[in-house]
Amino acid sequence: MPSFAARPQGGGTAPRDERAVFTAVVYVLTSGCAWRHLPPTFGTSSATALRRFTIWTGVGLWRRLHRAVLDELGARGEVDWTSAIVDAASVRANRGAY
Repeated sequence: MPSFAARPQGGGTAPRDERAVFTAVVYVLTSGCAWRHLPPTFGTSSATALRRFTIWTGVGLWRRLHRAVLDELGARGEVDWTSAIVDAASVRANRGAY
């Protein structure tokens, strides 16, 4: 996970517990909850959770985590590679759009 250093000019808010922020982000992503409705029990604001989600997405964290989990499960023999599910959406092209 990217580290967040203190700003050289000072100020800003106190650092947040990365585990708490990660847990809040995963909660929003898995529950379908709107960012603004993030329960305060997570110990981080919805703005912080959304900002970190955006940063983590930009640096490819989710893809790397997914790959690491698959590698770990594969090494243990706990992944059945004989079947897979592919999800896709298709949209009809508008006539005369090109």
